[in-house]
Amino acid sequence: MNSPQSTIPFPPSLPHRTRIKVCGLTREQDVDAAVAAGVDAVGFVLYAPSPRAVTPERAAQLASRLPPFVTPVLLFVNENATNVIAASAMVTGSILQFHGDESAEDCWAASGQGARPYVRAARIPLGENGLDFDLVEYAHIHSRAQAILLDAHVEGYGGGGKAFHWSLLPPSVASHLVLSGGLTPANVTDGILQVRPRGFSLAVDVSSGVELEGPDGKPVRGIKDAGKIQRFVAAVRAADEQFAKNFHVPVRPT
Repeated sequence: MNSPQSTIPFPPSLPHRTRIKVCGLTREQDVDAAVAAGVDAVGFVLYAPSPRAVTPERAAQLASRLPPFVTPVLLFVNENATNVIAASAMVTGSILQFHGDESAEDCWAASGQGARPYVRAARIPLGENGLDFDLVEYAHIHSRAQAILLDAHVEGYGGGGKAFHWSLLPPSVASHLVLSGGLTPANVTDGILQVRPRGFSLAVDVSSGVELEGPDGKPVRGIKDAGKIQRFVAAVRAADEQFAKNFHVPVRPT
């Protein structure tokens, strides 16, 4: 007797839960709000020129509030390997994010020859110029990275609130991907649906899109809005549900 028809996700290798990171945290209450919203990782910017910068000591202090299975991520821009290794040793369980002009060899050395996992940012040009960026080759060059983070190429190495054209990305990239750059609760669902099929898996990384608005209507850099974080997480979960519906196909019984 045949068993009832069932469904499985397609492609079966794609998980259905998008991981979420909130970056640029500087305050205890924002770390707590991110954890309460259910994020998977929080990011600390260890790049002094950034308005969201914290010292390694402050990053360690903030990271000490994290419960198990919420990962601290340390963002560096063109920092030397000695300083990266020293800073990462201060933050238990941290992974690294290289967001500058580091070569594959620079990243490998700063990770302690792979002793600590890391993510490599790809700075995608805005507008139609995004077509000129060879993401497939970039992922190949940085194949030892845990994932390739896709950010808009803006002045100041990220956190500019600008989104690149997701539709211009290649259809298949041999890497786990992290979508970043101009994400908000309003557009992250569409971003996930467009980008997720293009890599092994997809995570999202938000900073300015969940920051408090100042009197001028612009984000107050480094100061997060708990309500926006919650709405962002809800939008990601909605995308996961939609993606699961779109990619379920019937399977014939064996």
